[in-house]
Amino acid sequence: MLFQPEGNLLNTQANKAALSSLASLRDAMYAGTVLEATAVKCDALHNLHVDLGCIRGVIPRAQGALGMDDGSVRDIALISRVGKAVCFTVSDITTDECGEPVALLSRKNAQQLCKEQYIAFLQAGDVVTVRVTHCEPFGAFCDIGAGVPALLPIDAVSVSRIPHPGVRFYAGQEIRCIVRGFDTEGRVILTHKELLGTWEENAALFSAGETVSGIVRSVENYGIFVELTPNLAGLAEYTPQARAGQKAAVYIKSILPEKMKIKLILVDCFDEKPTHTAPRYFFDGNHMQSFTYSPSGCEKTIITSFS
Repeated sequence: MLFQPEGNLLNTQANKAALSSLASLRDAMYAGTVLEATAVKCDALHNLHVDLGCIRGVIPRAQGALGMDDGSVRDIALISRVGKAVCFTVSDITTDECGEPVALLSRKNAQQLCKEQYIAFLQAGDVVTVRVTHCEPFGAFCDIGAGVPALLPIDAVSVSRIPHPGVRFYAGQEIRCIVRGFDTEGRVILTHKELLGTWEENAALFSAGETVSGIVRSVENYGIFVELTPNLAGLAEYTPQARAGQKAAVYIKSILPEKMKIKLILVDCFDEKPTHTAPRYFFDGNHMQSFTYSPSGCEKTIITSFS
């Protein structure tokens, strides 16, 4: 696929070949090819300086991203790219004040091409690969292609409720998501939880009588919710010693598909530094029409429809 999250083109043979000489870079300019290189500096005027190898490259501030010219995108979007790969097309090859060749680049144009040739054809239910750029309390922002941002809301990360997307993801992590739709500004809204398996698929990983580890996600006066997997949680009896975010050892008392419940007994809970693990995906297709989380015959039905 031509349009991928920034960084995926950087070390490809085609990209390296295009940056190998002034002549090949000029060919890429005439062809309108999207390339990638590393941004090495953002100057005082917020122009990005890019290491092309064969020549110095500059992305003027106004060409740094879609939305820079109308103020809908802030300068931090450029500053945060220093030391990282940026995509661009070559606008011109000229000389600087010292007579040295310099390439004028446009990341904005590469993003516009991505929107027109890739994002415009996405439909609800399409499975896409994205890269997490940063996490906010309300969701994770992801690069869906060429640095174009998409939003993964916190309630769409997993079935098990979490306090912050940062407990699941880290900046730079590549994950799979499903296109849930588009907001009023045309930005892609993503969902993730439907790829993490149904209740039955997750419950099948466990058996009554086992003692397993989990994470305390919520402490209520009627019980403690312990996450066994990102899409599966059980309920243990209340104890004042437990706190949200702690690691827990729990005994599985019973698994009740008809009620979509797992009854637990809390054996121990303790503090442990949180770690990130790669998501386990139960769906490997490229489009999902609908997703039924609840078991068949369950009193409650939970369905996501992408039609």
